[in-house]
Amino acid sequence: MLRIGTQDVVKSASILGDSNMGVFAHLSNPPLMKMNPDGTLSGQTAKSYSVSDDGRTWRFEIDDNLYWSDGKKLTPEDVKFTFEYIAEKYPPAGWIKNTVDEISVDGNAVVFRLNKPYSRLNLEFTTYNILPKHVWETIDKPTEHTDEGAIVGCGPFFIDRTDLGAGVIYFKKNPYWKGREPKIDSIELHMYENADVLSMALEKGDVDAYYKYAGTYPYTAIQKLKDTGNFDFVEKDNVGLVLLGFNLNKEPMSDLQFREAVSYAINYTEILKIDALGYGSVPNRGFVPPSMAYFKETPALEYNPEKAKEILDRAGYRDGNGNGILEDSSGSDMKLLLLARSKFQRVAELMKDYLSAVGIDVELKVVDDATWIKLKDEYQYDLTITRTTPWGMMMHANWGTGYFDSRRTGEGVLHVLSDPGFQKLCDDILAASSEEELKDLAHSVQDYYAENLPGIALYWNKVFTPYNKKWTGWSSDPLYGIYNLDNFLNVERMA
Repeated sequence: MLRIGTQDVVKSASILGDSNMGVFAHLSNPPLMKMNPDGTLSGQTAKSYSVSDDGRTWRFEIDDNLYWSDGKKLTPEDVKFTFEYIAEKYPPAGWIKNTVDEISVDGNAVVFRLNKPYSRLNLEFTTYNILPKHVWETIDKPTEHTDEGAIVGCGPFFIDRTDLGAGVIYFKKNPYWKGREPKIDSIELHMYENADVLSMALEKGDVDAYYKYAGTYPYTAIQKLKDTGNFDFVEKDNVGLVLLGFNLNKEPMSDLQFREAVSYAINYTEILKIDALGYGSVPNRGFVPPSMAYFKETPALEYNPEKAKEILDRAGYRDGNGNGILEDSSGSDMKLLLLARSKFQRVAELMKDYLSAVGIDVELKVVDDATWIKLKDEYQYDLTITRTTPWGMMMHANWGTGYFDSRRTGEGVLHVLSDPGFQKLCDDILAASSEEELKDLAHSVQDYYAENLPGIALYWNKVFTPYNKKWTGWSSDPLYGIYNLDNFLNVERMA
């Protein structure tokens, strides 16, 4: 038995109603596609796929050797049903109705005919769990449907039961799995609200490894775990990042010169040291981290408060009454609202100090995630401290575009950038028909970020995932870390 400790706590045993449960169900109900350790995409429930030259017809050949854990064979009809079902009944997949004209079965393939080219369909399909039609066709409200018992899956393991009281999800081998035989018999996911308690569980041997989606093992606890001599780490460059966002709908944030000055006011090395204990690097102006495909080396961000003051002065932001606070275009003291999610309070406090040092007065408002989402969507802020996730960096037109494009909606996105030039870049990416074209456009997006600074990455960090040395064979991908199907086929206990 492999036991994994996680801080991704499931609140509801619903694979379509609870985002953490949805990720954990990838092992039992594998999506069509998967991301490989090098960031490339390949088939999973689909053994292969192809796309037409015009980018509007996608064909996914379904693996004909997959069986549900109740013994029934997985068919292309299950896949067709899944996407028609979630498009209608699962709000995050509602975009499918606006993009896909028809889903059909052709032999052992499922064919998606789109109303416009969409180069990211294969990436989108790394996220949606495939559902057995004979189970889900009778469930009318999937986001409200909960089941703490066995959930029918077609992966090498299936969810046998979920004990929310004990905070454990139990996986058993799928007796009808025909693929490569797993080297472990069962998996338990133990959920912990408290990072310190989880760290103690690792040290005591109560769990064998750690997992957090889009996150790292706490940096402050890494050395203590290393000192035990019992643990190794999967170490990866994070695709997600912490950022300073601007409300581009308001002055002075809409002024590029102001954003330029702010970029020089930030002490990136200090933030990296304090918030990530130095486990990372100072980012570039191009925002996109080097862990992403088609990374371009744009100029590094620079801490230079004197240059920040010069730019502000040149742009007309001056302290006319000598009180140490710059004045806005109306002649009033500039006072900006910095909205921060509570988990980034320390970073926000540093940011307030940095901006104050160049004459920008800041009111700091630290709130919980739900309040942040509400105020952010109402544009009730000037500056904000938030983060991106690996999926968030890849969604929409990839390379962080989904966080900025004003046409996007979502809990974590800022949707503040309505520049037609940027939106055309996004549309061109979505319609791209070759890897070479995608590479050129990816570089153009990073150049746009470097020149226009719609948001500023505060640091690029490392993700550390510890595991007990009694286990070997670990692998990680940029999207889901160690929580991927191939990893659980490879991991085995040391002899």
